[in-house]
Amino acid sequence: MFTGIVEEVGRILQIDRGSRSSILHIGGKLIFDDLKIGDSVAVNGVCLTVTALSSGSFTADVMSETLSRSSLGALSRNSPVNLERAMAADGRFGGHIVSGHIDGTGTIESIRKDDNAVWYTIKASQKLMHYIVEKGSIAIDGISLTVARVTKDTFSVSIIPHTINATILGTKGIGDVVNLENDVVGKYIERFLTDLPVETETAETKGIPQKSAGQNQGITKEFLAKYGY
Repeated sequence: MFTGIVEEVGRILQIDRGSRSSILHIGGKLIFDDLKIGDSVAVNGVCLTVTALSSGSFTADVMSETLSRSSLGALSRNSPVNLERAMAADGRFGGHIVSGHIDGTGTIESIRKDDNAVWYTIKASQKLMHYIVEKGSIAIDGISLTVARVTKDTFSVSIIPHTINATILGTKGIGDVVNLENDVVGKYIERFLTDLPVETETAETKGIPQKSAGQNQGITKEFLAKYGY
């Protein structure tokens, strides 16, 4: 699990491209003091596993599924990338719950200066927009950000100078593609509300909720009362 607080901007040193997958060689400075083979690192918000380590660099495999869902396939040698190690159990939770499992990509539609802040407006599919709410959280290229405005097919975030300087967001321009991860809490709540089991008791399953085919009741007063709410 990650928090969306980028630790450093690294660089792509080399890409070994296969027919449907790639191996990334990524360089950096700050994340290597306790990094081990098998650890997870969010690269532009995508959770990758460290497969090899050398001084100041690590290697990670990228599967076909990851390449198709994210912008990692567009990286090239010397591309800057946001890097964050998995959250330590005793660390501060500075952002929000970020899994590193990208839901899809968006496209930067406009960039506007507002005194010391910069507004980014991003266009995304309806599938992604469904989970984006004003004042909610979103991870853009692995950066935990607060949604400031929402329209039918776009959302906007206001970026402070520190975030511009400490991440790759400042290098992005209109038309660039960014990785998006919706807030996982909203997805779990929707699944719970729309895919609840319907209780049917038998001798073998007495008192255990069972799902009947084709039935989907959602939350009801009766359901809440039955389970003590």
